[in-house]
This record gives sequence, structure tokens and C-alpha cells, in this order.
Amino acid sequence: MFSFSTRQKTFSINGIKIGGQPGENPPLLIASMFHNKDRILEDRKGNFDRKKAAALIRKQEELSASTGIPGMVAMVANTPEEAQIYIDFFLETTSMPFGIDMWIAEKRAKATEYVARLGVQDKFLYNSITPWDRDIKAQVGKLKDLGIKHVVVQAFDDADQSPAGRLKSLENLLEQGAGSFETVIVDTSVMNLPATSFSLAANRLIKEKWGLPCGGAYSNGTHMWKDAKDSWGLDGFKAMDAVAQGMSSALWSDFNFYGPIVTAPRIFPAVATAHILLSTLVYDETGRITENKDVPIRKHFADFIEKVVTGGARR
Repeated sequence: MFSFSTRQKTFSINGIKIGGQPGENPPLLIASMFHNKDRILEDRKGNFDRKKAAALIRKQEELSASTGIPGMVAMVANTPEEAQIYIDFFLETTSMPFGIDMWIAEKRAKATEYVARLGVQDKFLYNSITPWDRDIKAQVGKLKDLGIKHVVVQAFDDADQSPAGRLKSLENLLEQGAGSFETVIVDTSVMNLPATSFSLAANRLIKEKWGLPCGGAYSNGTHMWKDAKDSWGLDGFKAMDAVAQGMSSALWSDFNFYGPIVTAPRIFPAVATAHILLSTLVYDETGRITENKDVPIRKHFADFIEKVVTGGARR
């Protein structure tokens, strides 16, 4: 269940390892900033509370260091000009990698050109090549010309929303060159909370067949469930969000677009906890615990690992 016969690919984004067998590397958590209703945002012209924005980034850095879960940020922008302001601020503030979240491909391309002009392709995750883009081959060629190294490929089939449909969608994109980059990670398109399971099952199918790192925007499933807050209150919503995203991160996921960066204080501990449990499940199944010293279980339970390994605690 937690070991694939197919060789699992591992990539590096600005020094952050992503991919591999379950439990081998901690999942990458990708926050959102400057999204609609973000309280630090003053307008869509690039004006925002820089002090609060920097504090949120620092908090994520602290949580990443304390949990063992790596992090980065995807910045939402409506125009290339707006994106440039956020990119400049981010590069001045942190060494973390980053992405730009822009739905319109033409505007996304303009923002990507700015990244290339700055020469920071190593830190940049292109998000994303999608089934809805009009000319995949041309987009791939443009990205290659710009020296883009790390890309997200989004897998989804409107006509077949099953896990198999997501696999089919990915393969169609790969045939058009989407898999020809230094780093390729697959977003299996979360649509709502219960359908998140289809995305997780698709992760397993894709990792088994292609060995590519997989994940999703699990916050889509939690934050879109508006009734949860009405039924259970804010604390109930936060609990639901943390559980769903932690559980999803443990089920064949190498990364998680986890939503607003302000939620980092609950999401990082939740995902770290899920990964600790995943690590012991992997040990029970395979007799191995990753040698990666950065994973949460080695960071927080080194003595336990020593006792388990030397004692041979497997059923």
C-alpha cells in the first residue's frame, strides 16, 4: 500500500526534495498569498501591508524549521504588473521558492517572462500546464525558451472525473511535451471534499505508473465547504481543515497547495503529524524508515526510531 514497484522520481526545487517513495521525503506545503479576501491586500494594483506580509512569511519559515515540513508560497495576481510587485517583494524577503497563481495563460506567460529576466528560474515553480490551455506544445516551447525548470502539470478530465480519467488527462499532456522539464509534479485537481479521495487515488495510480510526484490543492476541498463553518463554528472548521489536509498529505501526496498562508499554524503541525504516522506505517509494511534526517519522525522521535529498528518491532 505504501511502497511502489515503479522507481519513484525525486526532484529538487531550490534545494527542497520532492517525490520518492511514501515517507521518503516530507511533503512540500505551498501557501497562497494575495488571493481575493486576503486581509493584507489593499487593492489589485500591488498595494498591500508589507509588514504583515513579511510576518506571515517569517511564521511559515519558523513552522517549517520546527516541524520538518518544507514550505513555499504561490502568489495570486490578476495582471503581470501586479505579479512583478509581489515577486520583487518576495525575493527581498525570503530565500524560499515561489510560484505565481494566474488562471489566464497569456498573463501567466508575461509574469514568467519577468521571472526569466530576473534569472531566478531555480526558485520558481510554474503553475501550471493545464488541460484547458489552448496550445500545450507552444506553451512548453515558450517555457523552454525562458529556461523554466520546475512545472506543475494539472491532471483532470471533465468527461471522466474518476482517478483513471485524471491519469488519462496527464498522459495526454505528457504526449504534448509537458513532462520534458527538469522537475515535473502532478496536481490531481481537487474539486470538493469527498471528491478529494478521487485525487488521492489518482496520485496512487500516477505514482505507480509514472513515478512522478503527485499532490493537490487540498484546501479546495475544505475551504469550499462553507456549511462546515455554519454547522460547527470556526473551531470546527479549523479541525476539519487540518484533518482533511493532514490525511490527504499522507496518502500518496508529495505536495499540498494548502490555502491561505495565515492557516500555516494549524496546517504545518497537522501535516507533520500525518507524516509521522505515515513513516511508521511504511516501516510496518517495508521494515524501512527513511534515512532523510529532515523528516518529522526523525526530527521529533529519534529515540523511538532507534528502539523500533533495533528491536525489530514489526508484526
